[in-house]
Amino acid sequence: MPIDFTLSQEQLGLRLQAREFADTVLSGVDAAIAPIPDPLGRFRALKPFYQRMVDAGFVKGLIPTENGGHRFTNLQFALACEELARVEINTPTIVLGTGLGVFPIITAGTPEQKERFLAPFVDGSPALAAIAFTEAAGGANFDHPDPRYGVQTFAVRDGDEWVINGRKAYTTNASGWDDQGADIISVVCRIDDTKPPAESLAIIVVEKGTPGVEITGIIDTFGHLATNSPVVEFTDVRVPLSNLIGAPGDGMQLTKGAFSWTCSSIAAAAVGKMRRAFEISYDFVTTEKRSGSVPVIEHQNAGYMLADIKTRIEVGRYFAWKAADHFDKTGGRDRELSNMAKIYNSELSVQTVYDAMRLVGVDSYGDRSHLGGIMQDVLCLPIYDGGNMGVRRRHLHEMLREPGYDHLAASENRLSV
Repeated sequence: MPIDFTLSQEQLGLRLQAREFADTVLSGVDAAIAPIPDPLGRFRALKPFYQRMVDAGFVKGLIPTENGGHRFTNLQFALACEELARVEINTPTIVLGTGLGVFPIITAGTPEQKERFLAPFVDGSPALAAIAFTEAAGGANFDHPDPRYGVQTFAVRDGDEWVINGRKAYTTNASGWDDQGADIISVVCRIDDTKPPAESLAIIVVEKGTPGVEITGIIDTFGHLATNSPVVEFTDVRVPLSNLIGAPGDGMQLTKGAFSWTCSSIAAAAVGKMRRAFEISYDFVTTEKRSGSVPVIEHQNAGYMLADIKTRIEVGRYFAWKAADHFDKTGGRDRELSNMAKIYNSELSVQTVYDAMRLVGVDSYGDRSHLGGIMQDVLCLPIYDGGNMGVRRRHLHEMLREPGYDHLAASENRLSV
C-alpha cells in the first residue's frame, strides 16, 4: 500500500473552513490594532476576533468530547494553523496559549478537575487559559537537576492549601481581557526546594480572581504586536491542594508534553507565513518590470529564487504534517519530530521571507508591502515557545545521548527512545 498524502474530506473541509475564516474575519485584525500604541491595548482589541474563533469552534477544538468539546488531532490543528497564520498570527496565538494552559489538565487531570477547570472553554465565552512557564530569569534550564537552579517559583503546602510565590514572564494570555487574569493559569512550579525537578516540579492551577496574582509589566515585542506577553508575580497565592495536576514530579513530562503539542502548529504557522510571502513576491515579479522591458520573473535569478521559495514551502508543509501525525500516532509521546519540525520550519521561514524581500527589493522594507511585517512575525518563531537553541535543540541532544536511541524509528512511526 503506497504512502498517501491525500487529505480526507474532513481534513480538507477544516482547511478550507480555516482559510475562509482567516480571509473574512482575521483579515480585519491589522486595521483594528494599527492605531493602538500600547501592546495591552492591541491585545484587548483582539477580543471580538477571538470571540469569533470561539463561535467557529476553534476553542472547543482544544477540549475532549467527554468534557463538552470536540478536540482536534494535532494534524487538524496544523492544517488550520497554516491557513490562519497566513493572514494573522496574534489571534491564533491566543488559542495556542489557551491550549497550553489546558493541556496539563486534559492530560493528567482528574474527572473532577476537568469538569471544574475546562467548563469555561465550552460555554461560548471568550475564556482564556495560560501556562506560567518561563521564569523572569529565563526558562531554558527549567529542568536543571540541581535544585539550587532552574525553576524558582515555589508552592509550599500550608494545611489544605498551596501557597505560591514566584515571578514569570511571557505568560501568554495571563492578563486576561479585563486585567483580572486569565480564567485559569497553569503554574509550573516546584513544591520542594531541596529536591530536583524530577521529584518536585509540579503544575498547579490558579483560577481567575485568586488574590496575590499581579501583572507587573507587559513586554512589547517587535512582531506578534497584539500577543499578550505579561510579567506575572505570584505573591502568597493560596489555592486548594486539589489544584495540583497529577503528582509532584509530573510537571516535567507535562510541561514537555504541552510544548511538544504546540510544535507542529508553529511549524505549520511558519508555512503559512512563508506562503503569504511567496504570494506577495510572486505577484510582484509577475507584474512589475521596475523600469525594465520584461516582468522581473523573466530574469533567471528571480525565477530560480522563487522556485527555491516554493520548494521550501512544500518541504515545510509535509514536515509539519508528518510531525503532527507522528505526535497523534504516539499518543502525544513524540519528542523528536515535534522538536525538529519546530526548529526547521521556524528557521526556514526567516530565510524564506528574507529571500522574498530580496525579490521585491527596497519596497519590501516600507509600508508599500506587507513583507516587513511578516518578517517581524517570523523572527519570533525560532526564539519563542521554547527557543530553538536553549530548549528545542537541547531536548534533541538529550535524546541523541540516550543509549537506546533509534535514528530510524521516527521514519517507521515508532518512538526514537
